[in-house]
Amino acid sequence: MYEAITASVTASVPVSESAYGFTQTDIEGQALFSLPFGDIVNFLTPYTAVLFVFALTFTIIALISKPERQVDTVMGGDAYYTKDISRETLRFQRFMAIACGLATMGGIMAGDVFNFTLFTAFIGITNIGIVAAVKNKHILDNAFEYGLLAMIGTLPLFVGAALVLATTGTLSMWILFTPEVAVPLFAKLLLVIGVIAEGMAPVFVAKAEITRAPGAPYILMVHVSSLLIFLRVIEIVISM
Repeated sequence: MYEAITASVTASVPVSESAYGFTQTDIEGQALFSLPFGDIVNFLTPYTAVLFVFALTFTIIALISKPERQVDTVMGGDAYYTKDISRETLRFQRFMAIACGLATMGGIMAGDVFNFTLFTAFIGITNIGIVAAVKNKHILDNAFEYGLLAMIGTLPLFVGAALVLATTGTLSMWILFTPEVAVPLFAKLLLVIGVIAEGMAPVFVAKAEITRAPGAPYILMVHVSSLLIFLRVIEIVISM
């Protein structure tokens, strides 16, 4: 069915192709790389390639780095104390940070709207896991609140993808990015709201206490993944 839809769209809409034979998109430029899985074709363009490199870099940093040792000073004196991270917490945070980085790269490469929403939801789950590993009451309370927000955000995220499928008959970005296919503005808005609920402005205030959690650079993956996936969804809604 995917081949039939693609053939009908490409036959009626003149699209330019790159030297690699891939379709040219509106905002991203020429596709530099594609990785097909059945009727789902993941791809990278100059725009998404930059985002992918950032995600890959921070994932490698999380893989090889050791956690920071935070130093807190005592009010009214010169005393201070350091916060050590146990080996069990270190391993769990590192694993969740790597999983978050892989999910971010998957969302950046996704050539299917539904797969993009799945990776975005997985990013929210791993972000909660990175922070929830810290045994601190204030941080755990904040992680719980952020978790509620992220779970609520999955509703508009998946509803937006469902509306895209219901109105266009496809979830493939290769087809949705063509001028012939019109995606409802409301569906685009729901996708953006869903990604925002995963921790972007203005609801990022739900992560205020998270910045106090020891364990950088793992904690940095929370912010980097949210930023990169937000840039990706903006590109998607503009191209559709």
